[in-house]
Amino acid sequence: MKNPYKTKAREEIISFLKDHTEQRLTAKEIFDAVCRDNVEMNRTTVYRNLDRLCESGELLRFKEPNQDAWSYQYSADHEHCSEHMHAKCIVCGKVFHLDKAFVKTFSDEMQKEYGLYIDTSQTVILGKCSKCRRMKKK
Repeated sequence: MKNPYKTKAREEIISFLKDHTEQRLTAKEIFDAVCRDNVEMNRTTVYRNLDRLCESGELLRFKEPNQDAWSYQYSADHEHCSEHMHAKCIVCGKVFHLDKAFVKTFSDEMQKEYGLYIDTSQTVILGKCSKCRRMKKK
């Protein structure tokens, strides 16, 4: 892809997503947040920019379980993000990058035991992070 044209809308979207790298957000959530910051843009501009950012590899796009909308996550800081699994807190939405050896062991065992090849780029383990578990106890 050739060098993308830098627009104010694109820069606002990237800036917002960089500030929320540990979250996966829908296009609506991104649009609402950017507009909340007094930036004027339309939904089509957001969708077009999200598509282009996915094509360039700056964003990852996920289809979350039980959700109709696609979710997006800034990935330029994690250039091999599609090569490992993720875990996501079901309370706060924080995303953890699981690129440890135990993930490879787990993946190998699933293949050996069940004949199931895990697509790590699409795998998300859901749970509650320690911060959200502590807040619940209070």
